[in-house]
Amino acid sequence: MICSRNCGLLTGAIIGGVLAVFGGVLIPLGDYLVDRTIRKEDVIENGTIAYENWVVPGSPVYRQFWFYDVQNPEEVMNNGSRPILKQIGPYTYRMRYLPKENITQHPDYTVSYMLPNVARFEPDMSVGSENDTFTCINLAVVAAPAMYQNSFVQILLNTWIKSSNSLMLQTRSVKEILWGYEDPFLKKVLFPVERKIGVFYPYNGTSDGLYRVFNGKDDISKTAIIQSYKNKSTLSIWAGQCDMVNGTDGASFPPFVKKDRILRFFSSDICRSIYGIFDSEQIVKEIPLYRFTVPHGAFASPLETPENKCFCTETVLSKNCTASGALDISACKEGKPVYITLPHFLYASEDVTENIEGLSANKDEHETFLDVEPTTGFTLRFAKKLQINLLVKPAPKIEALSKLTKSYIFPVLWLNETAVIDDEKAAMFRSKVISSIKLLHLLQVVLIIAGCVMFLAFAISYCICKSNKLSE
Repeated sequence: MICSRNCGLLTGAIIGGVLAVFGGVLIPLGDYLVDRTIRKEDVIENGTIAYENWVVPGSPVYRQFWFYDVQNPEEVMNNGSRPILKQIGPYTYRMRYLPKENITQHPDYTVSYMLPNVARFEPDMSVGSENDTFTCINLAVVAAPAMYQNSFVQILLNTWIKSSNSLMLQTRSVKEILWGYEDPFLKKVLFPVERKIGVFYPYNGTSDGLYRVFNGKDDISKTAIIQSYKNKSTLSIWAGQCDMVNGTDGASFPPFVKKDRILRFFSSDICRSIYGIFDSEQIVKEIPLYRFTVPHGAFASPLETPENKCFCTETVLSKNCTASGALDISACKEGKPVYITLPHFLYASEDVTENIEGLSANKDEHETFLDVEPTTGFTLRFAKKLQINLLVKPAPKIEALSKLTKSYIFPVLWLNETAVIDDEKAAMFRSKVISSIKLLHLLQVVLIIAGCVMFLAFAISYCICKSNKLSE
């Protein structure tokens, strides 16, 4: 009877030990199964989860616009006073709701496509209608001296500006400023120029690309990384490393993202590649995410970030490349004096901010972030924010600009392109990815704990029984 009891206790201890060992073995085995599943489903190929969310964004993408309304237009135009600005917005548009076009898989494990540009106004998410007007910079007049620096040409331009009754500032609607309008000054110009102008003109009905990205089938660590943009791996805009097209388009990244990784992504809106660094852990609809933010260093002067030297293309406004926070992208905007900053001049140096009144930068409100699911690399929430500005500078030959006393960057608008995974996609993601991983980890923990408890309980009981037997 005693032998039977001891054998039972010993058997229980052995079973407990086996369960604990099996739980431990499940850790590398589970990691292998997760890795194998992700390597299959993260490939950009018809039939995978990645492909389904890649062809059309898995979440609605919106672009919100805030416009800067000039509060003291007469003082600015007549006395060269500092503009006092007041932001108006948001005016919201639905973007990226059409599927990618001309999708072609290539033998070198890449896939090419075009991104159709489309914007649909969302009145229920806006403070007013597309016909709301405000006082802003005159895009054509301000750009004229930057694009035509010859004195004789500027005299001609001044004649056409005056005859069209155009001034440095103008009143325009939301729709006109964004998507284009026939400019009265440009209609007077006798040599061939585009008569229509707008911050994003032309947009609707156009496409961005051609993009060519790695599909990850041969190397999962390259999934979604851009191989070429418009058939080139460089932009022919900047010098050195700044000209390279790096990273993905930001919608997804190669899987198994670590906190110490730098996430690089390319944005055709700002004509450059940029990057994000880990900021914090987030929970979105019960899905754990890593938040990556675009840091101050991405727009810092070469004094602070030496690798930014090749983004400095002029020395006057940048104070010999010592000013921070403004990127001159005129080289990719046909010579138009367009500058990109973060909203409200976030992270910009005083040389940039001192010429404008009414702005108030706020890191929480104005920084760009991407919330990435680390196992798959999918971006499930993001907010890409930037401000579009024009360089205004004195032009003695052009009356509308003759009262200016110095050159400075004049904000037009700022935008927030944002998306968050919807409830249906989140439920699908939790069931197919998160729940499976959690269940596997739970099984590992339960087996290890149960096995250890059984082993210790039965082993201790066996030892007690053995001790009692010896004492008898």
